Amino acid sequence: MVDADQTFVIVGGGLAGAKAAETLRSEGFTGRVILIGDERDHPYERPPLSKGYLSGKEERDSVFIHEPAWYAQADIELHLGQPVTTIDREARTVRLGDGTTIRYDKLLLATGAEPRRLDVPGTDLAGVHHLRCLAHADRLQGVLAALGRDNGHLVIAGAGWIGLEVAAAARGYGAEVTVVEPEPTPLHQAIGPELGQLFTDLHAGHGVRFRFGARLAEIVGQDGMVLAARTDDGEEHPAHAVLVAIGSVPRTTLAENAGLALVDRAHGGGIAVDASLRTSDPDIHAAGDVAAADHPLLHTRLRVDHWANALNGGPAAARAMLGQDVTYDRVPYFFSDQYDLGMEYSGWAPPGTYDQVVLRGDAGRREFIAFWLKDRRVLAGMNVNVWDVTGPIQELIRSGAPVDTEALADPATPLTAVVPRP
Repeated sequence: MVDADQTFVIVGGGLAGAKAAETLRSEGFTGRVILIGDERDHPYERPPLSKGYLSGKEERDSVFIHEPAWYAQADIELHLGQPVTTIDREARTVRLGDGTTIRYDKLLLATGAEPRRLDVPGTDLAGVHHLRCLAHADRLQGVLAALGRDNGHLVIAGAGWIGLEVAAAARGYGAEVTVVEPEPTPLHQAIGPELGQLFTDLHAGHGVRFRFGARLAEIVGQDGMVLAARTDDGEEHPAHAVLVAIGSVPRTTLAENAGLALVDRAHGGGIAVDASLRTSDPDIHAAGDVAAADHPLLHTRLRVDHWANALNGGPAAARAMLGQDVTYDRVPYFFSDQYDLGMEYSGWAPPGTYDQVVLRGDAGRREFIAFWLKDRRVLAGMNVNVWDVTGPIQELIRSGAPVDTEALADPATPLTAVVPRP
């Protein structure tokens, strides 16, 4: 049982932190819940920042997880616009930027991640953008609209999910778009080369230009404004704005200074947590983008920088803080919307971990499911414009058993029939 006079502190005002606070209340915790965020906005969801809100299809208020009044109604104390500067594990306190000290009985770190920076000349120009927080999306939405009106050029460094989603939004406004990517295909590290060409064709069909096998070497400007972007192959691309979308890094400085165990950056970085999302300190948990969990299903330590991990990891950590028996073993999941293509991806199969890709459906019409296999065992599945199949795809992954690849590829065979039964 948790005493009513206990204080649980959550550092991080994103989806993981807000859902953890909500779960503490729904599970009956009656002590103090203090949620601290370094942004002034109330907790919000990030997917609309590169999708619906950025494209102008959704209103700004749609991104928020709860109405502002909900926090007071749930008796959750908010400290917004206040970074936590230090954790004193011996005293079990956190210190805020304004000098306030708050004691905790249990602490959750949901500090998220931040955009990876590009280390080349010109990144200090006014037209260079990143996309991670709501303020970034606010600015970028106006930039894309202006580029569309003026036939302006956007250069995007990085053909990952954020880069491609912003490219789609920019084309929706009418902006000219060039994407620079060192790998031979988009999303190379996420889905491998076999499916990367699909996204090349999708975007090229909407007027996006790609420069593969190249990196940005310099951003050229005048009077503080962007004029062009030069790549390391000697090419110069016209640009009125540049988006740097080369990945993210977990925000671990607070944990590192507190002496918590971390994962090496070469292996994804993050705060090392066990299957119950507990850090090396039994009174401190971590969830969301910053947590590198020992995953019981995948038998590896994994940091997942996606919406579903925050949505589910925050509540799991909250239950573990309450002393419940928690094993966080959800199949990693994310989704993307680009033009008329909608997709969902379940599992984990980076290049080098699989030996076969099986397609079910019509890839030419962009209505299919792709499966990544190792020794006939499904590691991951991606459904493209095919819906209501996430459940059986994740069952296939969880089973860990060899499958009949011909049946897997046959749309006439229900996916539920392909799942091996004991």
